[in-house]
Amino acid sequence: MGFKTGIVGLPNVGKSTLFNALTKTAAAQAANFPFCTIEPNVGEVAVPDARLDTLAGIAGSKQIIPARMTFVDIAGLVKGASKGEGLGNQFLANIRECDAIAHVLRCFEDGDVTHVEGRVNPVEDAEVIETELMLADMESIEKRLQNIVRKVRGGDKEAVQQERLLKEAQAVLESGKPARTVDVAEDDRKAWDMLQLLTTKPILYVCNVAEDEAATGNAHSEAVAKMAAEQGAAHVVISAKIEEEISQLDADEAEMFLDELGLKEAGLDRMIRAGYDLLGLQTYFTVGPKEARAWTITRGMLAPQAAGVIHGDFERGFIRAETVAYDDYVAANGEQGAKDAGKMRAEGKSYLVKDGDVMHFLFNA
Repeated sequence: MGFKTGIVGLPNVGKSTLFNALTKTAAAQAANFPFCTIEPNVGEVAVPDARLDTLAGIAGSKQIIPARMTFVDIAGLVKGASKGEGLGNQFLANIRECDAIAHVLRCFEDGDVTHVEGRVNPVEDAEVIETELMLADMESIEKRLQNIVRKVRGGDKEAVQQERLLKEAQAVLESGKPARTVDVAEDDRKAWDMLQLLTTKPILYVCNVAEDEAATGNAHSEAVAKMAAEQGAAHVVISAKIEEEISQLDADEAEMFLDELGLKEAGLDRMIRAGYDLLGLQTYFTVGPKEARAWTITRGMLAPQAAGVIHGDFERGFIRAETVAYDDYVAANGEQGAKDAGKMRAEGKSYLVKDGDVMHFLFNA
């Protein structure tokens, strides 16, 4: 289990450069002109987690399998995209298929790189994209309301619920706010998610700064940080050029390069962690001599559901989960040591899985 994040933004803000760094490929053409990305590039990347290497070292695992994440490089949107301007609605459809949005904002000054609006103002850029997504949602809502009129009149319960939720979203959008600001009751959550409105998706603002500002940020990134805080959104400061350079280096070279720049870690690691937090994701591990593997689950998952991420049979026939906390596993130098120290627990169906748990599932086939 992972999540699919769409990388969006105005043309020439560094989306494709960032995508290249994420996937360690040159699959996305990075060029100084609008719409250089015609089809959305899709890349799967490993989620960096130092704990996995530590566990593999203790267990002598022959193979290390990290959790995976999917990123989609979506072509640059422009003002009027909701009405088909630029490359328009096909890209709005690409966003609709994503779980979250990484909104890349230009926070660097460079006269050699054209800005589609002729100025550098990341907050205004964010407003342009948000407005287009809101307009697209309003158009979608109007069409859906028209399509369910007969079912609503006939008393169809699902249609009545859908109409109520659509009207709540419509009212918020008409007030100038995104649909994610609607307070959705738990009983409505499933139906709400099925609406797939663009402005319900959580947003991570990615401030793309110049190479010499990667460690400190600048006035532009500070303005974005303030905007994100007001919205309850997340943000990270990153230099897409640095990340692309790092992606071509081996681990030792990358560490030296980061030290020279005064950076403690790659910006992409911070971006991925922020994405995890944004979607309420966490990791548990399975460890043995054959492999050490990271599994991504949603916070709040119980042991049987977590087992089901590996295979549906594990969830259906769940008996119990032998569980060791990560810190206990490391301190005891492995599974046997954890058992001897009384740190291995037998957890049942009601156990709430914690981030970093090392787990072994017993089930009936």
